[in-house]
Amino acid sequence: MIPDFDLDAFVAATLAEDLGPGNPGAVGDITSAAVIPADARFAGTMASRDAIVVAGLWLAEAFFRHLDPDVAITRLVEDGTRVEPGTPLLQLEGSARAMLTAERSALNTVQHLSGIATMTATYVDALAGTGAILLDTRKTIPGLRLLEKYATRTGGAQNHRMGLWDAAMIKDNHVAVAGGVAQAVERARAAGIARIIVEVDHIDQIEPAIAAGATHLLLDNMDPATLREAVALVGGRVPTEASGGVRLETIGAIGAAGVTYVSVGRLTQSAPAADIGLDFAAL
Repeated sequence: MIPDFDLDAFVAATLAEDLGPGNPGAVGDITSAAVIPADARFAGTMASRDAIVVAGLWLAEAFFRHLDPDVAITRLVEDGTRVEPGTPLLQLEGSARAMLTAERSALNTVQHLSGIATMTATYVDALAGTGAILLDTRKTIPGLRLLEKYATRTGGAQNHRMGLWDAAMIKDNHVAVAGGVAQAVERARAAGIARIIVEVDHIDQIEPAIAAGATHLLLDNMDPATLREAVALVGGRVPTEASGGVRLETIGAIGAAGVTYVSVGRLTQSAPAADIGLDFAAL
């Protein structure tokens, strides 16, 4: 589902937070072990309580299957689907102990990723018609970047910079140490870096950056009027990206300024969890 993502390791590590070290199975759930008979079976339905964009159902399934390989799961919608409140997402039937033990890990993951996908979709909608493309950022929870960027992609954004390794990002502190925009870009080119993104705080940095070999300009914290001026000056020579303080109520005007991209850190930094529930009934 996600390149380079170790699903088994993620599921095992997440469950270990609940089960405790040395408890690879449901024996770590002392409540279920004490209260629920070992042979008891449950059926359950995971459903959305809000209007959301669904993301991460395959992860939820993995938690249940890790503890009950024989669990029967019916996926009722696919990731990326926009659903209304009350929409059933998954139906489950299996070991009651296993399902209760996996419940919180499964819900936490789907709620978090669906929250990101839902917020992303609202920004994509607000940007529609401007011609600009929504990008995510590296403002992710440590250890969850691959999942959170999967969620933004599910919500309609384009992934941008998975890490420090896939493009140079020359920011103001790099410029200060290097002695100027041109010097910083020239050093990146000399190092053989193909993608060189330069953060531009002022209009007068644009020409030196492009002349030195920048391949992408990040126009930082500029209002729409300044963005239009910057885009005109760039003249299509390199892609332009508006970034910094972008909000839902401002993204339309920012995109309409003619930039190629708009990046929004709050997609992964501030998205609230989606309200999703899981109700069980004994069989």
